[in-house]
Amino acid sequence: MKIEHLAIWVNDLEDMKLFYQKYFDAKAGEKYFNPKKNFESYFLSFEGECRLEIMKMPGVPGSVNDIYKQFTGLIHFALSVGNKSKVDSLTELLRKDGYEVVGEPRTTGDGYYESVVLDPEGNRIEITE
Repeated sequence: MKIEHLAIWVNDLEDMKLFYQKYFDAKAGEKYFNPKKNFESYFLSFEGECRLEIMKMPGVPGSVNDIYKQFTGLIHFALSVGNKSKVDSLTELLRKDGYEVVGEPRTTGDGYYESVVLDPEGNRIEITE
C-alpha cells in the first residue's frame, strides 16, 4: 500500500498552484471543474509517486485552528529536496520572499534534517533532505 495523494482545501487555487510550482517544482495536471458543485481542483505531482490535490469550493468554512499550535488531524506534510544544503537554501529563499519560517533548519531527535515553513494559506510544510 502507498499514499496516493493528500488533499487540502484552499481559498486561492491559482496562487497555491503557482507557489508549489515555483518553490517545489510541482507539475500541475489539468484543472478539474464540476459546475454542479462549483468545485475546482488541481493535482500537483512532485518527484516520486505521491501527489497533492488542491481544491476550492464555495461554502467550505475556514479553519478555526491556530496555525502556530498543534491540533488533531493532518498537521503537516514533508517534501524532500535531496540534501541539507537545499533545505537551507530553499528555507532562506522562502523567508526572503516573505513566507514565514516556523521551524529553523535543524537535525531532529530522530535524525531528520528539516525546516518548517508556512505556505501562502498557512499550511505547514516540512522541507527535509
